[in-house]
Amino acid sequence: MQLMEKIKNAAKSNVQRIVLPEGNEARIVKAAEQITKEGLAKITLLGKKEEIEQVARDTGVDLSEVEIIDPERSSKLEAYGQKYYELRKHKGITKEQAVEQMKDVLYYSAMMVKMGDADGSVAGAINTTGDVLRPAFQIIKTAPGISVVSGAFFMVLKHELMPEGLMVFADCAVNPNPDARQLAEIAVSSARTAKALANIEPRVALLSFSTKGSASHELVEKVQEATRIAKEMAPEFQIDGELQADAAIVPEIGKRKAPESAIAGQANVLVFPDLQAGNIGYKLVQRLAKADAIGPILQGMAKPVNDLSRGCSVDDVVNLTAITAVQAQNQ
Repeated sequence: MQLMEKIKNAAKSNVQRIVLPEGNEARIVKAAEQITKEGLAKITLLGKKEEIEQVARDTGVDLSEVEIIDPERSSKLEAYGQKYYELRKHKGITKEQAVEQMKDVLYYSAMMVKMGDADGSVAGAINTTGDVLRPAFQIIKTAPGISVVSGAFFMVLKHELMPEGLMVFADCAVNPNPDARQLAEIAVSSARTAKALANIEPRVALLSFSTKGSASHELVEKVQEATRIAKEMAPEFQIDGELQADAAIVPEIGKRKAPESAIAGQANVLVFPDLQAGNIGYKLVQRLAKADAIGPILQGMAKPVNDLSRGCSVDDVVNLTAITAVQAQNQ
């Protein structure tokens, strides 16, 4: 069974409430209908009702089973504004400014998730990553014990080295240069993502240009320290480092370079030391190995928020909503 089919089946098994704040965008409206028909989630669209209904008519979409909320007319606007004021008054915001901010669909959607009126949010079809994440950071915040949000990709491979056909790469999307503590948190978040979304037992390798002290450099020391912290944070997972990429995934090289490692040569979660390495690495594998790259999947939030590419298709919205729903089930 393909990964997305597994994720969709999981989403259907315990239907979650997902808010799509960019409700007047044609791809989002089409996706809302498809998600509802497939039973992947209960969808709420945000925006002016007349505008959304006009888009639905123009595209031949049935939204009869989809909730539509206009934040400006919402009965919860005042309560949401009060909560936002409590969260941000230390920054000098007034109650009136807080209520006004809640009229923004991205802020309103984040507050829906915060207040338990939705289980997750998906946006980014017409908004930048910064615009999507800013209200999430301010309102939903990160998961307990995690200070950093990161972006993971599921790499679906056809290669004899990967009998499971699946790996997780992180961080490939968010943090340019994480410190040791942040890198450890990314490793733990990635292990949780692998377990929750793909139901695979994560074998996490923190990558470097050194294997077990074969080189000496401050960059190597960062990965060594991150490995130590990650093991302390999540002793329930198999985590090791520092490992070179070949030592992490090629059994005979892993045995030769790191004979005492429990995961060398068989890692299925690769944690890159910085964003340059992660982004380059996943794109090389995607193109040269003709792998499917599913993501980025944002991890580390207290409740799930995911960011679409502005070039996304309707299917991309459907798939990311299913992923967000399964993340919500596991939180």
